[in-house]
Amino acid sequence: MSSSSSNSNSNSNTSRARVWTVVATVATVVLGPAAVTASALDQANKAPMYHAVKAEQTQGYIPSDPSRRRAMA
Repeated sequence: MSSSSSNSNSNSNTSRARVWTVVATVATVVLGPAAVTASALDQANKAPMYHAVKAEQTQGYIPSDPSRRRAMA
């Protein structure tokens, strides 16, 4: 009986190792992209600010004489 008890302990240890291997693999697959994204965001936060050139906006024309209006084209 001693050999069958020893054999079942060996199978139990093997199955536990497989379970932890699966858990570690799943954690790597799930958390890996999150770590990469966090690293990229951290790197972007350290970068100097980029100020885009704004397009010049046209100014509204308010005539000094309210009776004067632009001719329709």
